[in-house]
Amino acid sequence: MAALVRRSLRCLVKLQVEPRGSSLIILRHMSQVEKPLSGKSALVTGSTSGIGLGIARALAGSGCNIVFTGHKDEAGIRELHQEFTRKHNVQANYIPAELTRPGDIEKLCHETMAYYPEGVNILINAAGIQHVCPIEKFPLERWDTMLSVMLTAPFQITKHLLPAMKTKGWGRIVNVSTVHGLVASVNKCAYVAAKHGLNGLTKVVALETAGTGVTCNSICPGWVLSTMMEQQIAQASAENGISWDEAKWLLISQKQPSMQFATIEQVSASVVYLCSPAADQMTGSCMTMDGGWTAQ
Repeated sequence: MAALVRRSLRCLVKLQVEPRGSSLIILRHMSQVEKPLSGKSALVTGSTSGIGLGIARALAGSGCNIVFTGHKDEAGIRELHQEFTRKHNVQANYIPAELTRPGDIEKLCHETMAYYPEGVNILINAAGIQHVCPIEKFPLERWDTMLSVMLTAPFQITKHLLPAMKTKGWGRIVNVSTVHGLVASVNKCAYVAAKHGLNGLTKVVALETAGTGVTCNSICPGWVLSTMMEQQIAQASAENGISWDEAKWLLISQKQPSMQFATIEQVSASVVYLCSPAADQMTGSCMTMDGGWTAQ
């Protein structure tokens, strides 16, 4: 603490004796140190709730401008916009898009490029949905919807936004996968198939961009106490005739040896790390955060 105070006093003294232009440079430098992603921009899908929103908040907190998209009413969108712009002092733009529709995805990408003509620096594919039932009862329309949102949409968005990243010589693509992109569970055929495919897409993009300054990684958390997880807990509670808390511990005890949920904040911090210079040589990785799930 004493060292921090001395360093701050030195900065204040320097601001007093330097010319005005130099002072602005010093202030800008200090801001960049505090906000490692200042000047960067990110498109985050599924960013109006859950893990996607947590990631958008963490990026904004690191100084990154945010393009956010997802399902939310107008009042909720206004509230999030104010949070990004006032709390974090970054630019924020909301673009509505239904990720099952290729035309909406193209519109999302074109409008993003209109806000950032040189392209966004960071792409986070975080949108996800779930449906749990045995394969013989799994509706085809649910299968199509889930693969569209969690595999086809990341492919399309990456295809549109990657060229600008390569032109600039810097970019970060993080696909929010799951431990189910590495191992399987019963009654989750579409989710497991989509997330395995997303991890495969991650590796291909990483190889195709190797050496360009663009990296592509996926993050694979186990159980995270998110909106989607809460829906699964509610379903387990109803199906087994047990309380919500009992269903929560039933699910986590079956898979996650740590017996603790990962938090949205932990997942979000990992994404910020993947966007940092410390992760320059991390590409093609499927980064697990699963409390020992896949170590079994």
